[in-house]
Amino acid sequence: MARLPLAGVRVSVISVVLAGPFGSMLLGDLGAEVIRVESIHHFPSITRGYMPRPPQFIVPTTGEKSDGLSGGLQTYLDHEAGERPWNRFALFNVQARNKLSCCIDLTKPEGKDVFRRLIQVSDVFYENNAPQVMENLGLTYEVLKEWKPDIIYLRMPGLGLTGPHRDFPGFGAQLDALGGHMLVRGYPGRDATYTTGEIYHCDACAGATAAFAVLCALHFRNRTGNGQLIDLSQIESFIPQLGEIFMDFTMNQRSQTSFGNRSPFAAPQGCYRCRGEDRWIAISVTSDEEWEGICRAIGNPPWVKEERFTTNLSRVNNQDELDELIEKWTLEQDNYEAMYILQQEGVPAGPVMDQRDAYHDPQLRARGFFEEVAHPETGIHSYPGMLCKMSKTPLSIRRPAPCLGEHNEYVFKEIIGLSEEEMVKLEKELVIGGDAYI
Repeated sequence: MARLPLAGVRVSVISVVLAGPFGSMLLGDLGAEVIRVESIHHFPSITRGYMPRPPQFIVPTTGEKSDGLSGGLQTYLDHEAGERPWNRFALFNVQARNKLSCCIDLTKPEGKDVFRRLIQVSDVFYENNAPQVMENLGLTYEVLKEWKPDIIYLRMPGLGLTGPHRDFPGFGAQLDALGGHMLVRGYPGRDATYTTGEIYHCDACAGATAAFAVLCALHFRNRTGNGQLIDLSQIESFIPQLGEIFMDFTMNQRSQTSFGNRSPFAAPQGCYRCRGEDRWIAISVTSDEEWEGICRAIGNPPWVKEERFTTNLSRVNNQDELDELIEKWTLEQDNYEAMYILQQEGVPAGPVMDQRDAYHDPQLRARGFFEEVAHPETGIHSYPGMLCKMSKTPLSIRRPAPCLGEHNEYVFKEIIGLSEEEMVKLEKELVIGGDAYI
């Protein structure tokens, strides 16, 4: 098998929640040896779970919510936390593929010395904690550069490493609001504070940007021999994706609000209920030809000839009434059947897909997007696969998400060269170890 693009690159990681794990996942997918440095004593919330041992009553079934927490982000295999919940947390296990795990207590001098030895044989150190976390641990770029002069050190706090708000902690929801995204992605008529959970676009955007930045820094180091500090503000990586909203304000002094599923320029456009529980279809009509197609598809009822629907402008101005009439038809249809009927008439339409639909989608199946992965504590399951296909260096999920501290022996003995005696001593002092201490 051909060597993967990042084969030979070692990335040490202290990453939490979503943005950091996602970006380092991409580096691991490309062949880097990604080593998660985790704590024996400190449990990072929303990374391997919300808490080390959650009571069963806050572990909901899929889609449910409990105690104000998001059901999708609390998911464990078979909705059971189990004896070692930190190894069964779905969000972690999806993003920790192709990674290793070791446990070090970085608050102790002996732990810092172990970490120093790891950095000295690493190419990249990657973290996405609040700025003060690494600084309080004494693990700044200046310190790591003394240990490894050509180290690439990526930091990606929510608001960057400078400015009056640098130390403000935040998750994707807060960054979504600060970036202005929350105001435009809700439903019309709703208060701006109302939004749907689990859509943290900033996390994925920042993670992908971080992986790209690391690749650029590696390329620069290959040319010059120099490492560098990468200061990546998550919100600044995200705001350019809202460019048209900021242009509208700067050019027209107009502050956009939410259109929901509609378009301000064309109608009908939106999501319509179909037959069955929580089944929907998305329809977007942007021309008179497509309007004539939807009229044919639904049987040309008399109301389609009414003056309020004869032009695009009149349809935009009467969307509420138009949506009610279209939904009378869609409610009688299966969402996939409705898609085929509409597409036959040249109307852009498609089912609103849930996880079940995505797993069985013929296009994704034909491309082999989902990959079966055997995890030592959760069994064999299908996971979302690679973000791209490379003809000369095929990518895949080469290893499942690591159990906590699973690769201590490999990292501490083979990579940094601790002796058996050192290992025993450090384990006894709880400087290194596994999940038995949580």
